[in-house]
Amino acid sequence: MPTATALPTAATASDWRGWLPPRDVLRIYALAWAPVLLIYLIAVETDGVWSRGFNLLSALHGTVRNMGPQFLLLLLLWPATGWMEARRLTAVKQVAAHAVLSVGFVLVWYGLLWVWIALENGIASAERARANWFIWQLEFGMLAYAAAAGGFSAYRAVQRARSEAAAAAQAQMLLARSELAALRNKLNPHFLFNTLHSILALVRKDARRAEDALFTFSEMLRYLLDTERSGDDQVLLRDELTFTEQYLALEAIRLGERLQVDWQVDEALLGRSVPALSLQPLVENSIKHAFNPRSEPGRLRICIDLAGEQLRMAVSDDGPGAQLPADGALPPGTGLGLRTVARRLALRWGDAARFDVRSQPGQGFTVEMRMPT
Repeated sequence: MPTATALPTAATASDWRGWLPPRDVLRIYALAWAPVLLIYLIAVETDGVWSRGFNLLSALHGTVRNMGPQFLLLLLLWPATGWMEARRLTAVKQVAAHAVLSVGFVLVWYGLLWVWIALENGIASAERARANWFIWQLEFGMLAYAAAAGGFSAYRAVQRARSEAAAAAQAQMLLARSELAALRNKLNPHFLFNTLHSILALVRKDARRAEDALFTFSEMLRYLLDTERSGDDQVLLRDELTFTEQYLALEAIRLGERLQVDWQVDEALLGRSVPALSLQPLVENSIKHAFNPRSEPGRLRICIDLAGEQLRMAVSDDGPGAQLPADGALPPGTGLGLRTVARRLALRWGDAARFDVRSQPGQGFTVEMRMPT
């Protein structure tokens, strides 16, 4: 029985409460600012480069004064973008919120710059700086805000997409395991009853054959337990074939000469991985619908080969067949086995796998599945 596992989740309402971005985001943020600060470091002293030489200390002072508050203030966009994401704001509301925040950011940033210059050089100097710088600083601040907001939002979107993809993948894995567990649970009581009944009848006629049948049955149960303990629904093709052969050997005790089996297996594929309990349900379907209802002999064909780049497993019989629905769905009365195998293939490989059923009244029944190797 698969156990519940905590699934990774996308961003939640608690994410935005962290004031600072994660370390990897801080590194990217600092690296993005590095060329901007370097250019500003040179530009702030450009007027005096040729007349008095480049003054590194003066350039550093001007860069820290003019850009330092902006660098720190823009980090507040991290919790702001998280808050918007947690509230699931529409695109229009996000644009409106960013428009308001960008104006507020520019005014606060330039206000801090004005105060700094006023404290250092007086109000008159701060006013002259405002008159000379305000328009282009306003534009630069808006661009810096847009870049930071876009970068933080993009990072959050990528992380959310990764988390949702991981959650979906894990949910599919758990669902596939649940489907396999359901198939095991269906097989055990049904097959247990029929097999024990057949062996009990055999004990009275041929004790040696009954002993061999019990050994075969124990090996089948071991296979089921091993696949359950491993927690992996993939097994080697040779093991799945051995399990199916054992199943047919036990069914032959009951069916006798009515069951004739043709095997067409490419032995080069025996080391390939296939879903556990994928072939046996197809065989069981034919036993149930093609052999159980009639008394005359029937033929079961099992073919395993390559179809292009895909592994093909096909089971067909010469039983009464059935009229398939027009939409290509499985016919009414089809048991859990076929539906579960088809669903497991879709969960694991999606459109890369195929599960086809072909049948007509009086023309037997064929189930073919293909999967990546």
